[in-house]
Amino acid sequence: MPIVPERVTPYKLPDDGTFPNSLLPLLAYQTAVEVGGTDLAIGFETLFAAHGWEGSWRNGIYAFRHYHSNVHEVLGIASGHAHVEFGGPRGEALELKTGDAVVIPAGVSHFNLGSSNDLLVIGAYPEGESPDLCRDSAAERDMALARQQQVPMPSTDPVYGGAGPLVRAWSR
Repeated sequence: MPIVPERVTPYKLPDDGTFPNSLLPLLAYQTAVEVGGTDLAIGFETLFAAHGWEGSWRNGIYAFRHYHSNVHEVLGIASGHAHVEFGGPRGEALELKTGDAVVIPAGVSHFNLGSSNDLLVIGAYPEGESPDLCRDSAAERDMALARQQQVPMPSTDPVYGGAGPLVRAWSR
């Protein structure tokens, strides 16, 4: 699957008191892969796995605010489009379309505000880790913050590999 030149926008989404969010920027990849002529679902799965982001799934994006405290996540839009809120109500709302991808740091809230009927999302995690599912609960927040601090830094960018924008933007 042809990968297009980097067009990546970082978004800082600080802790808002409800959602931990992250000091690491969310990375939005505009037209990460070339659209047309290929099965983008298989293409995203293959691309992510080639760069060590495994455990892929096919679905949509939940229509409620949630986050994963124990793992980073990549989403590739294989078809359709979605208007997605990241970072809670005071965060960023982005329009994701076919061919786009987004890397969501552990702790960053995401929520499908509305999408096309043909939305198909491919998700994956570094090294095939399994995500937890946290919501806007004060009771789970402290434990979620502790888990978030233990999440390892990915060694590769899920789209561009070892020298990709994630590796550069997330260097500590």
